[in-house]
Amino acid sequence: MAGNSQRRGAMRKDGTKKGMVVGSGGQRRKQLQGKGPTPPKEERPHHPAARRAKLAERSAANRGRSGTTANRRRAGDGETPETVLGRNPVVECLRAGVPATALQVVIGGTTDERVREALHLAADMGISILEVAKGDMDKMAGGALHQGLALQVPPYAYAHPDELLEIAGDSGMPGLIVALDGVTDPRNLGAVVRSVGAFGGNGVVVPQRRAAGMTAVAWRTSAGTAARVPVARATNLTRTLQEYASAGLMVAGLAADGDVTLDEFELATDPVVVVIGSEGKGLSRLVKETCDLTVSIPMAGPVESLNASVAAGVVLAEIARQRRARLA
Repeated sequence: MAGNSQRRGAMRKDGTKKGMVVGSGGQRRKQLQGKGPTPPKEERPHHPAARRAKLAERSAANRGRSGTTANRRRAGDGETPETVLGRNPVVECLRAGVPATALQVVIGGTTDERVREALHLAADMGISILEVAKGDMDKMAGGALHQGLALQVPPYAYAHPDELLEIAGDSGMPGLIVALDGVTDPRNLGAVVRSVGAFGGNGVVVPQRRAAGMTAVAWRTSAGTAARVPVARATNLTRTLQEYASAGLMVAGLAADGDVTLDEFELATDPVVVVIGSEGKGLSRLVKETCDLTVSIPMAGPVESLNASVAAGVVLAEIARQRRARLA
């Protein structure tokens, strides 16, 4: 038994002796492998350049789909034709080439440069020009200010949410989209559309249900800007925001108890979706949970909240200021 008391060496599974590791005596663990060179900024998941690259890739993929942008437009979702009232909104719509069916002018009404331009543009576009009595136009306007001029347009052709990604990717600037959650007043929608156009945004997204649509009131409040700023309808706003986040946009919701204040919002120069809730209820639970962060507007007075369109104007103005400063 003495001759067999020597301990056998460790064996591998294939039956060969494992032996010692040269240079370490077999006592130390192998050194950790290095991670290699730092990847380019476009390949780092949380780098702003990676978000922009992902957005450009998503935009290119959208353009390559079989359906064209025009084919993805949804006309009105069962809404009735709209009436745009007022001289400035009518002229803005005609300048932008809104597909109108008729221009109505009050008989014997005052004529200024805007009325003459509207008549000239309508004639050039082949739009029917109808003279109507003031009483008839008052009845049609339902008490709203019409200034003797009205434009009949077909139901609004809502954009597809992906179309806003295409516009953002083609703009050459960081994307800027506004999403409205539970805003039911068309005047708020129109005012938001006007602010988006003023501060370089790419478009507005609204839910398909329980939300204001592009009615004649919204057209009137936008002062015709809706002819140039696309409004998209989302079947499911939460899912659309998730898709925007996957495409590289930061989703920032406005909330009184925000994670950061607007003064501290340093990501404003990156591609961003600004989500605005209703004045009374704010953001819905699912939408708020979808946001990457929430932003509050610092206020000096005792006001608890701002109107949705006013809040949108404040935030968009600050984003535009930060982006101008970055380019300077």
